[in-house]
Amino acid sequence: MYHLDAVTLKQLRALAAVDRHGSMAAAGAALGLTPPAVHSQLKALEQAFGLALLHRSSDASGSSLTEEGRVLLEAHVRIDTALSQAAQEIRALSEGLAGRVTLGVVSTGKYFAPRLVKILHTLIPNIELVLRVGNRDQVIRDLENRAVDLAIMGRPPRQPLVEASALGVHPHGLIAPPDHPLAGRQALSAADLLGETLISREPGSGTRILMTRYLDRLGDGQVFRLVEMGSNETIKQSVMAGLGLAFLSLHTVTEELRHGQLVMLAAPQLPILRHWFLVHRAEYPLRPAAKSVAEAVLGLKGTYLPAVDGVSHDV
Repeated sequence: MYHLDAVTLKQLRALAAVDRHGSMAAAGAALGLTPPAVHSQLKALEQAFGLALLHRSSDASGSSLTEEGRVLLEAHVRIDTALSQAAQEIRALSEGLAGRVTLGVVSTGKYFAPRLVKILHTLIPNIELVLRVGNRDQVIRDLENRAVDLAIMGRPPRQPLVEASALGVHPHGLIAPPDHPLAGRQALSAADLLGETLISREPGSGTRILMTRYLDRLGDGQVFRLVEMGSNETIKQSVMAGLGLAFLSLHTVTEELRHGQLVMLAAPQLPILRHWFLVHRAEYPLRPAAKSVAEAVLGLKGTYLPAVDGVSHDV
């Protein structure tokens, strides 16, 4: 029976040194050990396997490995290689050059998040970046549950406590189909909008919260007719079909505005300029890999954000 739990790296290194240098004396000199110490390591190794691992010369001309010793030496080489690779991987993890990071993004951010992830893969290729998309409430829950390391969102939450860094300007406005009666008119008033149907995101959406505040301020408490839909894509298609107007992040409609499928209305106090933020839990220090991702995102200074005419990326 072999006693593998008694085998140590020191013993294996002593075996490799004897093979390399040809004698226990020379092996001891290379390892900084006395010949008796090397002999003791090899004796313990042979006892663990219950057989001879060395051919010992009677005339002190040296020692050579038995066939069994050769097999064990090959195993030692594989172990040494695996440990060296592990050391490199551990160093990369500790220095933030490798690892797995989960990035939460509110659903409005899905229009630029894939581009950002592609850029990050180029900048820090050894870090696996997982994208997790949800509405504002879901992203906040993910932060609370530590299901994400970092999150990109609009207004940072009050709870949980987070550290937030501004990434770039996030504009919001009212959009309409190009043939709408209000399209192209200047200086629209609250009265112009009161008779319109407004298509809205679901409760819990950051866009819905901002829209509600805007309409309350604009209409001084008057009630607007709302139709609720659960995704930006459905809202955009509904507006293009003439079902109503919509208050949306302009980062979600850049292509439609560029190609004339939608237009932005000149409504009062619009566009509203908010900011995108990169946030993480304040009470937990970022792991090295997450810190590297955060530094890379901040270093890009919002250049991955969709371009909106007349709106700068700058914070």
